[in-house]
Amino acid sequence: MKTGLVTDILDYMTFEEMLDTCVNQGIETLEFGCGNWSNAPHVDLDGLLESAPKRQEFLDEIQKRGLEIAALNCSGNQLEPTERGEAHKAVVEKTFKLAGLLGVETVVMMSGCPSGGPDDVTPNWITHPILPPHFETLDWQWNEVAFPYWEKAVKVAKEYGVKKIAIENLGFNLVHNPETLFKLRNEIDNMIGMNFDPSHLFWMGGDPIAAARELGHAMYHVHAKDVRIERGVNDIHGLIDVKPMERFTTRSWNYVALGHGHDIGFWKEFFTVVKMSGYEGPIVLEMEDLTMDPFTGVEKSMNVLKESLPRTFKEKELITN
Repeated sequence: MKTGLVTDILDYMTFEEMLDTCVNQGIETLEFGCGNWSNAPHVDLDGLLESAPKRQEFLDEIQKRGLEIAALNCSGNQLEPTERGEAHKAVVEKTFKLAGLLGVETVVMMSGCPSGGPDDVTPNWITHPILPPHFETLDWQWNEVAFPYWEKAVKVAKEYGVKKIAIENLGFNLVHNPETLFKLRNEIDNMIGMNFDPSHLFWMGGDPIAAARELGHAMYHVHAKDVRIERGVNDIHGLIDVKPMERFTTRSWNYVALGHGHDIGFWKEFFTVVKMSGYEGPIVLEMEDLTMDPFTGVEKSMNVLKESLPRTFKEKELITN
């Protein structure tokens, strides 16, 4: 269970600075954003696809520091029926291709969220269906949009050499919990598993430890990210909160550095259950705590991760150049 980092967190650093920082923090493996919702701060997607020497240089810089690539990430909404959705589809396919060329087995992404119908272009995440048209829309989203897209996407990924597609359980996506993951996986292919991010289940009111047991071998990737349910706000308004993340002082819940929402005891149990469930892959930090600067959040999160993972760590020499 190697420690990892979503490198977008350190997007203000150059590629080399980010790598050296990761070594100094005891991070062992990396998840690179390749586009779509990510600004791809450390990946020139087209440049790497077009040039074998650039790919080798990219890998050499990572490997000479003793680091590895855990996954490539192309999270976006490729099911949106707009030019933006088509652009996201293109980045997804390019990411599959780059993963194959780099020898990266896992691609992290979202399931996507379709519009509300064939004549609509606005993505519609239905969370409280109560009338027959709502259920008709859900059926259309799954059967007419999601399943056909994913049948093709899996074939393309396999052709490029990708071994695992890890879909994150994020809100505003058809796949947002174990039940919806298995709905897609059972219909399409076991190549599809979950990038399990416990933070999202917290704000949906679930229990990540119970979910890890349910997912079992369908966990293909794990993000380490925390959520704090805000006392005095959630108690009044509940967990449904549509305010921007930047308004963290008035939100019912916030993404926080590891350990700033749930204590070390929870994370020790969580990671142990994840391992007991059969997962021994990377545990990748994703830090979105707006109450502190990114580096501080990474440093604090790594302290919790090192203490809570069921393994030992050896101190590495700091890079001074």
